[in-house]
Amino acid sequence: MTRRSVRGAWAVLLTAVVASAAAACTDDGSNPSGTVSKAASAVASVAASASAAAQEKLQGFKNGVDAGKDVSVGAVAEQGGRASTKITVTNSTDSAKSYIVQINFRDPGGNLLDSTVVTVDDVRPGTPKDATARSNRTLAGDVTAEVGRALRH
Repeated sequence: MTRRSVRGAWAVLLTAVVASAAAACTDDGSNPSGTVSKAASAVASVAASASAAAQEKLQGFKNGVDAGKDVSVGAVAEQGGRASTKITVTNSTDSAKSYIVQINFRDPGGNLLDSTVVTVDDVRPGTPKDATARSNRTLAGDVTAEVGRALRH
């Protein structure tokens, strides 16, 4: 699947969620037939889909070794309407390596809001290298980021 087709799939999925959430609202703010719960369920489904897509990308990273201890995550900020965070990879081996890092974005209750994957290539031994992870969709409120999984090869 190409990067363009993945973006297109995300756009379609996000449009469906927004339409579902909009349909859940009424002019008087009431919640007919539990539609707000349905919209919340749809958002949870999008987060689960993002996590599954991230896992699929990680599985495609051949001969990867667990490297979660080599990665740190900064505070989350809004950038272009999406949540973003700086990640820092410090290669703990004795030769240059490439990393693939899954970043999970969570709300204050620990609920998964989104997940994304960042590749950081050619990290020299003992030398930190920064990258930016951005959410796939707009996230509002108090959002935190964590390393879901990190692999190096």
